[in-house]
Amino acid sequence: MPRQRRPGGVERPSLRSAAAALTSLAALAATGLVAGPAVASPRDAGPCALPRTAAHHSLGLDSWNNAYPRPGRDLDAVMVFLSFPDSEPAVPPEVLAADHFPSTTRFFQRASYGKFTLRAHPQRQWTRMPRPSTWYGIQRDWDPGRRGAYLRDAIRAADERTDFSAYDIVYLVADPDAPGVDSDATKVVNFDRPLRADGTDLRRVVTVFEEHPPDRNVLAHETGHVFDLADLYHRPEDGKGDWDTHVGDWDVMGSQFGLSPELFGWHKWKLGWLGRGQIVCVQGSADLTLEPMGEAPPPGGSLGTRLAVLRTGTDSAVAVEARSATGNDRATCTEGVLIYRVHNATPSGGGPVEVLDTHPHSDACRDRSVYPPLADAPLREGERYTVPGERLRIEVTDRTPSGAWTVRIDTGT
Repeated sequence: MPRQRRPGGVERPSLRSAAAALTSLAALAATGLVAGPAVASPRDAGPCALPRTAAHHSLGLDSWNNAYPRPGRDLDAVMVFLSFPDSEPAVPPEVLAADHFPSTTRFFQRASYGKFTLRAHPQRQWTRMPRPSTWYGIQRDWDPGRRGAYLRDAIRAADERTDFSAYDIVYLVADPDAPGVDSDATKVVNFDRPLRADGTDLRRVVTVFEEHPPDRNVLAHETGHVFDLADLYHRPEDGKGDWDTHVGDWDVMGSQFGLSPELFGWHKWKLGWLGRGQIVCVQGSADLTLEPMGEAPPPGGSLGTRLAVLRTGTDSAVAVEARSATGNDRATCTEGVLIYRVHNATPSGGGPVEVLDTHPHSDACRDRSVYPPLADAPLREGERYTVPGERLRIEVTDRTPSGAWTVRIDTGT
């Protein structure tokens, strides 16, 4: 994720060489796996679910890429803290762990409506790297050779006391005060071929180079990649200009700084947190009541309808959902009904999701928003919007006393 600077693990006493475990370390790809292996079909795919394509982190929903762990069960993550010979750590591991947990766990618990828990297992001691931090040339667009050396050294050093077979996710957390550490290099790194360690395949690791304190929601963003979610921001070719033109503040996969970081309903569908009972595939016209995406259901109650989808082509759809100041969206700038396009063949970073601005001549929250032109994108009560290029009109007719939004969707058929 771009840096946009704005106002007890399992341990083993026995030591052993990690050489055998590193024999399958191959070339590394910063953008990761593409097509993926054979998959199983999600039980909740429906007529408006786009098919998964070979695009990196495809937003297709008819199947799951089994190269990635699906958070349909609780997962365990180890945090390994790496120090370097050229710097004595000033912040203890437990303080760095607290920078990210339990906040990241709580983010996913809220996003999944309690269906998923990410259990963190931070180690209590530093693991010493064999070379100075400056030797590795750490930066955002990292030299593959130096990056490969960093990962080989880190896994070998950590393997002395870490049973990698006990974990689903690996976070390699570097000493933030080491002179060669660059916070812009925080990312998920995927192996072209899985690394075999402790009898298990390591397909990817999260390299964490954050400052202390870190960027807000940074680990929620990176962990989203571990679950096969795409980058939704736009990276300018020259590195200058706006990064957030596609989705603005909406969804943590767009910006970890966003005011409305709740995952899109489409993402929750992909991850298995929304099912057919919460999704309406609009094939004609419909009058719906949409519950806010970030709102937890009442104890023992139903989630209600959370997402409406209209298939617009073989590789595209329009999604409609309600967003309110609750849950992960409690700091949102505006409330209302959010409309966005989804493209299953567009790769990560290419704009697979495009939020539609229903108020194109205004903006909001200039002092806080990552992209004010989209901060007021949601449709409000009494407003209607026709999706450009489609015979699709959405009208927000009312808001219920409980805070849900009543919506009329007319496809013109």
